[in-house]
Amino acid sequence: MLAAIRNIYQSTKKNNDINWFTEFLCRPPAAVVVVLVKNTRISPNQITFLSFLVCAIAAVILAFLPSYFWLVMFAIIFELSFILDCADGQLARARGKGSPIGHHLDFLMDEIKAMMLMVAVSIRVAFEAADDRYLLVGLFGLLALSAGMALTSFTRRPEYTGPKAETPPSPNKRGPIQLIVWLLNWIGRIFVHYPQYIWIAALLNRMDWFLWAFASIHALYFLRTYAIVFFKLGRFESKM
Repeated sequence: MLAAIRNIYQSTKKNNDINWFTEFLCRPPAAVVVVLVKNTRISPNQITFLSFLVCAIAAVILAFLPSYFWLVMFAIIFELSFILDCADGQLARARGKGSPIGHHLDFLMDEIKAMMLMVAVSIRVAFEAADDRYLLVGLFGLLALSAGMALTSFTRRPEYTGPKAETPPSPNKRGPIQLIVWLLNWIGRIFVHYPQYIWIAALLNRMDWFLWAFASIHALYFLRTYAIVFFKLGRFESKM
């Protein structure tokens, strides 16, 4: 059993994973899920939908069950949903049946889960603080998150990207300004990838910190992506 889990983990993990948290903490238990379902009729898409359902349960707990015990339970259940989110792709790779539509489904479910989380955490923080202004923070955060994800989908379209660009240079080949931009993007990815730190906010019982970080990083991401699209497509046309 352990050998099978190790083999699945090694053969299905990505060469360049999202981050260390995903690669070393979430993919090993996801490999356990893959071993259990690989020889069944359960499909990767069904694992994707199950991940969504588990996340929805976690969001309801976060929003409407106020005690610290349930906050910790939320963090555990939410991280389980992310493990399942890793397992769907690993199962597809283990079976050699990865597909573009499965990839798009996974991205779509991740979008909706992020929206649910923004709503749930703003409700909880507003109730705990007895301050409705946190609902406004969540509302603007939800707007930034949704707009940023719409822009992401737009920038992935072949009509926008055109021919594939060359692989960007490694950090040690960048100039000082490029290195600073790379570092800011690296820090930003930490906060965008909320599964790797949301449990810390839960254990500290400071979901207000998470709300501010989550809303702010998506606002910055929206502004950054909008600026990139604007400077590419919003230029003046040349005179005839």
